[in-house]
Amino acid sequence: RRKLRTDVAAAFPNLSAEQLTELIPNKEELNVIKIYSHKGEAVTVYMNNRNPILFEVEKALYPTVYALWVYPDLLPAFSTWPPVLQKLAGGADLMLPGVVVPSSGFPQVERGTLCAVTLLGNRAPVAVAVATMSTGEMLEAGMKGKGFAVLHTYMDHLWEYGDKSYPPTLAPLVTDSAGKESAEDEEEVERKEPVISFSSDPLQHVDVGDLSLQERGSCATLVGKEELDENRAAETAEDASTEVQQEAADSRTPQEQMDALFNQCFFHALKCKVKKSDLPLLTSTFLRSHMFSCCPAGQQLDIKKSSYKKFSKFLQCMQHQKILQVKELNKGVESIVEVDWRHPDVKAFAVPEGFSPASAAQDGKREDREQMYRAPEIIPLYGVSTKMIPLFQESGHKKGSVLSSSEVRNIIINYVKTNELVDETNKNFVKVNAVLCDCLLEKSEQDEISHLKWDDLLSRCLERLQPLHQVTFFGQEPVVRKGNIEPIDITIAQRSSNKKVTIIKNLELYGLDPQCVANILQQKVQASATITPVPGTKDRVQVQIQGNQIHHLAKMLLEEYQLPRKYIQGLEKAPKLGRKK
Repeated sequence: RRKLRTDVAAAFPNLSAEQLTELIPNKEELNVIKIYSHKGEAVTVYMNNRNPILFEVEKALYPTVYALWVYPDLLPAFSTWPPVLQKLAGGADLMLPGVVVPSSGFPQVERGTLCAVTLLGNRAPVAVAVATMSTGEMLEAGMKGKGFAVLHTYMDHLWEYGDKSYPPTLAPLVTDSAGKESAEDEEEVERKEPVISFSSDPLQHVDVGDLSLQERGSCATLVGKEELDENRAAETAEDASTEVQQEAADSRTPQEQMDALFNQCFFHALKCKVKKSDLPLLTSTFLRSHMFSCCPAGQQLDIKKSSYKKFSKFLQCMQHQKILQVKELNKGVESIVEVDWRHPDVKAFAVPEGFSPASAAQDGKREDREQMYRAPEIIPLYGVSTKMIPLFQESGHKKGSVLSSSEVRNIIINYVKTNELVDETNKNFVKVNAVLCDCLLEKSEQDEISHLKWDDLLSRCLERLQPLHQVTFFGQEPVVRKGNIEPIDITIAQRSSNKKVTIIKNLELYGLDPQCVANILQQKVQASATITPVPGTKDRVQVQIQGNQIHHLAKMLLEEYQLPRKYIQGLEKAPKLGRKK
């Protein structure tokens, strides 16, 4: 940790000692993740408070967007238009036509300088990049060509390792509307304060340029971004800036207009036409039946007139942005197997005016269905039992007192320290006194055990307390119930003629309406679903649906309803892929 702090101080000398301590704290947990690129190069990621703050490639340290949101002035910053962010996150480098020239001028950087990329009107960085030319060379080139090699962006896989928070809104230090007075003030500041020189070895970014993190299963691999043609990337940046400055469609080339039309119809189809029950969906069907129907009157989709030339390349671009996933389920036939309807671009898309309200109504129903249910917050609690009263009475608790696991832990630790029970020779052990002996040890153990490990002591204590749980449904007061909450129980039963049925119990405990779940499942799998009483109970019911439907049920409970897997029992009984259900 001390070496890391020294390396960070050397890499970012404008960080104060206090800021350095905040970034790399002395006592807080700091996790290190090591990953490898396709070339075998080791990449180290440093995590603080569950967010990646730094990543290291070939002994060069780079900050993440999470770190830059806390210290936005750590790197010299260049602004771009908001639509360009989607291109950067999709794998493009930042071209100079897409860079906004501020009234105060660019910061002075050299080739190879590490820079931050911000969006116009917000000082919070959204990308980390390396300058491919100096400030003077950018101006001499007439603001044309590649300006920055992007290493990491907001919404990429490295960002996904953290809490997936959005960039904060930070007001620019100097706005474009600032008058001569602000310019004069800026000149006075420059006279008083020394200019900080941002320079680094130009060769540092040769092997790490154009890197993005891609997660495969539980492993993370570092893969190179696609090398884009420089002229096309410049056109992309120019197109993005043109969209912000001018809304007139005729100001764009026919190719750019067709690209925009494909994007519009794509998001319109995802938001209004495609349902989760439609997946997997043939890509040809998606284009013919869904995207074509979203094309505005008087216009026609023609992939040959776009910059993609092939519909498969267009879908690859969308897949790279993590909007959907395409797989070849049959030889030579591609299908859309997954769609992220919560992706920011999908959620931000507004249905164009002029379309029939049925599309908007259908979209509204789907969103209402997704937002109708919210998983309850479930917290395990513990009640003081009669046998455990001697251990807890010193802390002022009596029989029936309700405690959380952290409160139980603190009470036990205080009890041990107050009674001086920590073993002097080995502090990992606790001496067992008469109270601990009566409360935690079985009769057969009382003559044999004189010391317990801390973990054993705490686990024994929790086992001997009365189990409780607190359930909090959205918009309601918390409810404390006895015992551990029963999981949603999924079983497969055999019926006549060797037919199988899937039975789901305990849905009511989690605020789920069994009839509603049965209706949704029936639509998804096109099989008969019924509600029957749970044997041996009066007012509990279960859902019964034909066939082994655990795959569909797991997707609905885990992904749509966001229920934790530990509260679902029986998912292992799903049919193996490749076999008939």
